[in-house]
Amino acid sequence: MTGPLADRWGGKLFSILGTLLIGVGLALLGNSHGYSMVLVAVFVMGLGAGILDMVLSPIIAALQPDNRATALNWLHSFYGIGTVITVLVGTFAFRLGIGWRSISLSLVSVPLLVALGFLTVDLPPLISDKVGKRTALRDLCRNPSFVTVNVAIFLGGALELGLAQWLPAYAEMSLGFSKWTGNISLLAFSAAMALGRVAARLIGRRVDSIRLMLGCCWTSVVLFLLACFAPWPAVALAASVAVGLAGSCLWPTTLGVAADRFPQGGATMFGLLAASGNLGGILMPWLVGVTSDWSSLRLGLATSTACPLLMAFVLLWMQHQPVADVREGHTVAQAA
Repeated sequence: MTGPLADRWGGKLFSILGTLLIGVGLALLGNSHGYSMVLVAVFVMGLGAGILDMVLSPIIAALQPDNRATALNWLHSFYGIGTVITVLVGTFAFRLGIGWRSISLSLVSVPLLVALGFLTVDLPPLISDKVGKRTALRDLCRNPSFVTVNVAIFLGGALELGLAQWLPAYAEMSLGFSKWTGNISLLAFSAAMALGRVAARLIGRRVDSIRLMLGCCWTSVVLFLLACFAPWPAVALAASVAVGLAGSCLWPTTLGVAADRFPQGGATMFGLLAASGNLGGILMPWLVGVTSDWSSLRLGLATSTACPLLMAFVLLWMQHQPVADVREGHTVAQAA
C-alpha cells in the first residue's frame, strides 16, 4: 500500500514511519496482558517491518545504481544479523530471569534511535531525474519479464521461510535432537543467511547475478534432498543449516535484477516484489504443515525442494528472454 506513496512523498517519511510502528508494536507487546493484545502488537510491528522492507531496498538501489545486486545483498544480510543478535540477547536475558515484556520494552529504544538517524540524513530521490519518470504499475505488470521476477522472488521467499519456520520442530521431532539443539539450528540458519549475503556482496561484482542465483538454486536442491533423506541426523541437520547459506542471496539478488531491468520502477515496484516474496513465505510453511499432517514432517519439508528447482527454470527463462522496454514500448536485449 505504501509503495506508490513513497514514490510521491519520498523515502525518508516512510523510513521513519516504519521504524516508529515497530517501536509502537514493541511497546504494545511489552504492555500486553492477553493473547489478543499480543496479536495486535505483532500486527503493528508487521506493518512497520513491511514498510521498511518496501522502502529500504529502493533507497539502497538509488545510492548504489552501479552495484544494485551486491548492495542489496549487503542490506539484507543485516536481516540475518539482527535475528542472531536478537536471539542471543533474548536468550541471555531469559537466563538472567528478565521477562519477555521487559525485553520488549527495552528494545523500543532501538527503532527510536533508527528513526532519529533517518531524521538527520538526506536521502536521494527513489527515481533519478536522469532516468525519467516512474514506470506505471500497470505497465510493469504487463511486462512478462517483470511477472517472471515476481514468480522468482515468490519462490525465493518460499524456500527461505518454508524451512526456517519448521527447522526447530524438524530437528527435534524427526531428527531426534534436543529442544536446545533445535533452537540453535535456527540461530545457525540465520547466521548462514547473513554470511551468504555478505559473500554474495563480495563475489557479486565478478559473477553475473542470474548465474550466481542458478548455482545457488541447484546447490539448494541437493541440500534439501540431503536434509530430508540423509540417514544420518547430523548430516541432515547440517544440510538444513547449509540451505540458509546457499539460498541466502536469492531474495536480494532478485531485487537487484529487477532494479537493473526496471530502473524506473521505484518503491511501487519494490513494494510489489516484497509482497510477492512474503506471500511465498506465508504459503510454503502452510504447505509444509499440510503435507506433514498427511504423511510426515520429513516429507513435508521435502516439498520445499520444489522451490529452488522451479526457481532455477524460471531463471533460465529470464536469462534468455529479452525485456520489453516499458518506457519506449519496444524490446531491448538484456545481457545474460
